[in-house]
Amino acid sequence: MNILKPLSMLLLAVLAFLPCGASADVAIPALTARVTDETATLTSEQRSTLEQTLQAFEAKKGSQISVLIVPTTQPETIEQYSLRVVEQWKLGRKRVDDGVLLIIAKDDRTLRIEVGYGLEGALTDATSSRIINEAIVPRFQQGDFYGGVTAGVDGIMHVVDGKPLPSPEQHAGGASGQLARYLPILFVLTMVAGGVFRVVLGRLPGSVVTGGAVAVVAWLLSGTLLIVVVAGAIALAFTLLGSGLGAYAGGRAIGGQSGRFGSGSGRTIFRGGGGGFGGGGASGRW
Repeated sequence: MNILKPLSMLLLAVLAFLPCGASADVAIPALTARVTDETATLTSEQRSTLEQTLQAFEAKKGSQISVLIVPTTQPETIEQYSLRVVEQWKLGRKRVDDGVLLIIAKDDRTLRIEVGYGLEGALTDATSSRIINEAIVPRFQQGDFYGGVTAGVDGIMHVVDGKPLPSPEQHAGGASGQLARYLPILFVLTMVAGGVFRVVLGRLPGSVVTGGAVAVVAWLLSGTLLIVVVAGAIALAFTLLGSGLGAYAGGRAIGGQSGRFGSGSGRTIFRGGGGGFGGGGASGRW
């Protein structure tokens, strides 16, 4: 009896431990940005630069590329976890399926490029493997994670850019959808720039300059003439007819407003477009 008791306790401990380890799948983070770093590997400036690069590419081409850095995917392989991520995030446009995920499991020293159905003909398994092994892995081996991620993203964009795809205007309901998407950014810019230019140049000249500035930003974001015209006209009218808003933005409140925008609270939340994935892509180690 003295021997059986400790053996039974040991057996219970082992049985209790095994299911816990087998079922502890890594949670999938919510998709709120094009660059998600769960390891604090990238600085805020590096994340912001990558975010802007990917946003500009999506506005130009329509394809959605996202970067995810996690500590580990264990007990799953990176292939299993990556497929779960894209099934939940649904990167790429619906029925175009032009999404791409670059995922890095830092502690596991593994990475993968997951490719949507619509890009498998251009971003083939072999091409994805070359990007990983020639552009990303050598930099990761030197401890240059930002350089590796940037090189990988550049390689993916270069390949995707060479494939004919539906124009970006077909995503999110055409020009009206794009305007709604960029509206928060343009609104904050109108308030801040309008306040400054009205104080410095006067109501009418300041309104004209604000309209022009917002139109330029709208062009850089969307590349669509209709959005440029509409955004510029709204900014001009809002600044010209706004009562008291310009003076408030032009005073000490402008610092707080621009600070919130710079920290990212004024940006729109990134969402997947409904694209599908079938396991195409490649994995690697460093």
